Amino acid sequence: MKLLTWLVVLALAASGVRAQDPPAKSPQPYIRTSAEAVVSAKPDRAKINIGVTTQAPAAQAAAAQNAKELDAIIRQIRSTLGSAVELKTIGYSVNQDFRYKQGAPPTIAGYTATNILEVTLNDITQAGKLIDAATQSGANTVQGLQFTLKDESAVQAQALREAALRARSKAEALAQALGLKIVCVISAEESGGIIRPMAAQMMRAEGAPTPVESGTIEVHGNITLTVEVAQ
Repeated sequence: MKLLTWLVVLALAASGVRAQDPPAKSPQPYIRTSAEAVVSAKPDRAKINIGVTTQAPAAQAAAAQNAKELDAIIRQIRSTLGSAVELKTIGYSVNQDFRYKQGAPPTIAGYTATNILEVTLNDITQAGKLIDAATQSGANTVQGLQFTLKDESAVQAQALREAALRARSKAEALAQALGLKIVCVISAEESGGIIRPMAAQMMRAEGAPTPVESGTIEVHGNITLTVEVAQ
């Protein structure tokens, strides 16, 4: 009898525990929308890579000649544009040049030294003048002219704000059409990008600065919005 009594007590206790478990919560209905906004801005900064490549029979001679020519280029750029430019070395190399003959091992024919500067220009109207100053003073590498913004974050924030408002407006329109109302925002995921135009460099008239067109920069903002809705 005692054994039967304990079994009944345990069964009732187990039943009581199950009765107190909360019921599973049903998932809340939601609406997910996405929107994109594009903000165009005029660039206010330019970057360009300018360099010089020299060759000589000996490595030291190639490096020394390179240093001399690059120093002349830097002095000319600073003399022409002053504090409107920032200079930074982004590449330097001294490499062997080989001569090849069929049936024979390669031999060293000389050495090539290359030094590349990244030039940041804070007045983009002077881009043509910068190119001319560099090439006239001996630069034989001018490449990668690109226009940027000094403060890209402000324009990106504007694009995201506009995208968020459009995504919210779409969610409200859907909710209204379905006879629902928005309770709260569950999540907002953002993505975006910046399209920087490469410069359009045109032919120049004799004696005139090289004309360069900067175009505009497009900043994209994308928002995916998830909102909870109810009757």
